[in-house]
Amino acid sequence: MRRRSRRAIRAAPEAATHYGDTPPYDPLSSVEAQRVVDATLQLMRETGIQFDPDPRILDLFSEAGCDVSREGRVKFAPELVRSAIDSVAKSVRIWNRPGDTSIEISNQHTWFMPGMTAVNVFDLETGERRNSTRKDLATITRVADALPGIDGVCLPCKIVEHSTPQGEIEEFATMAANTTKPLEYLCESDVALEAAIELAAAVRGGAERLVEKPYFLHSVTPLPLYYARAHTDQLVRAVEAGVPVGTGTFTIGGASTPITIAGSLVHGLATDLAGIVLSQLVRRGCFCMGSSDIVFMDPATALLGALPQTLLAELAQRQVGRLLGLPFSSGNGGKARCRGFGQETISEVSLTLLNTYYSRPATCDYLGLVDDGMTYSLRMLLLCHDLVGLLRSLWRGVHVDDDTLALEVTAALGPRGNYLAERHSADHCRSERWASRYFHGGSKSQAAADGPELLDRIDADLREILRSHQPPSLSEPLRRALDEILLRFGADPLADGGGH
Repeated sequence: MRRRSRRAIRAAPEAATHYGDTPPYDPLSSVEAQRVVDATLQLMRETGIQFDPDPRILDLFSEAGCDVSREGRVKFAPELVRSAIDSVAKSVRIWNRPGDTSIEISNQHTWFMPGMTAVNVFDLETGERRNSTRKDLATITRVADALPGIDGVCLPCKIVEHSTPQGEIEEFATMAANTTKPLEYLCESDVALEAAIELAAAVRGGAERLVEKPYFLHSVTPLPLYYARAHTDQLVRAVEAGVPVGTGTFTIGGASTPITIAGSLVHGLATDLAGIVLSQLVRRGCFCMGSSDIVFMDPATALLGALPQTLLAELAQRQVGRLLGLPFSSGNGGKARCRGFGQETISEVSLTLLNTYYSRPATCDYLGLVDDGMTYSLRMLLLCHDLVGLLRSLWRGVHVDDDTLALEVTAALGPRGNYLAERHSADHCRSERWASRYFHGGSKSQAAADGPELLDRIDADLREILRSHQPPSLSEPLRRALDEILLRFGADPLADGGGH
């Protein structure tokens, strides 16, 4: 068997399916989980969800039997909500740029992506924190493309110097040019989404083929219990174009939502379900996934904190999602509140990703974020990538059969047997091993006491990727087609910095 180079960072990608019989961790009893659902339906029926008074949207709700006020307060009958839960697609495939492989988003898989929308990066040369640029977005996307355990790319940072609809359009094009992997996108402008759909259709070879093989998942980000016009416009436009949607708010328990875990869970779930209902009124059977982030204010500092409550809320939210048969994403795994990338950050990100093993979200799309999501760290992305390998090793579970029980070889060797030279050891020496890049179990030099420190090893790998990795280029006809779309929407073409 050919030995792998000690410097090789690539490994065979593992399937994202949760194998084995080990169940996810459910912090709620079945009665408590159902009570959260019942309370959510009660909130939607009695308090309702606020929508900007767009006649098109309010008419859809009114015709479906909702109680709709002139100001846009919509109260949902439980039967309508349950009907939407029954009809919404429970899974969808998002395809890569060539359209030859896909990831299936469902509650039976977890996929890992860098993200989401940081406004700062650490300069690779000076180490200083600064505003993110188009070049930074291209670089992060290219590094993600090089990492086999990263399954897609969610918008990791913004083009801060171009904070306009045209800048948001450039963000989509920059990701498309620098990875072949599937994308997750979000924007503030409906114009940017319109352009992204056109760009995706050009990549796929036409609008009909984009419906057949979606290229990206679009995220809509309402406030708790409130959808602005921009959010409903985007949700409806994506659904009409056949683009899968994730809709979710960002609760702040103690500020924008109740300070209790159960109370914030209900607010997040009600916001998600309102978006799912709207999606089904636009096109019954389309895919719309809940993706609310449940976080809490620290009453001592008024800053975001309360990590144990946040992790518990994630576990409970996924349990309620499984009760309803719905997939949910994760907003915690791979993200740290610390401002830099040091020991405390490594500890926190290890904890949040380990929580993902038990919660099992459909997508984990915050890998690489520090500073409470404000700053992107490429070094953090490489660390997260290594820990993703640990999670997938755990999800594979323990395979039990005659061969793995090894009674035959044990009988042959007897007590105090030496298994080192046995064929059974050679056959299985890698099948249950986490081939960590950065922790013990990696190469001998990495584990040595006098070897390079963890941060130095990560930095060396990062610079090797930046030196050597280039994703497959866009064909010239496709690049010209994308540039024409960008110019028509007033955005800068890829030739001016969006490519690799």
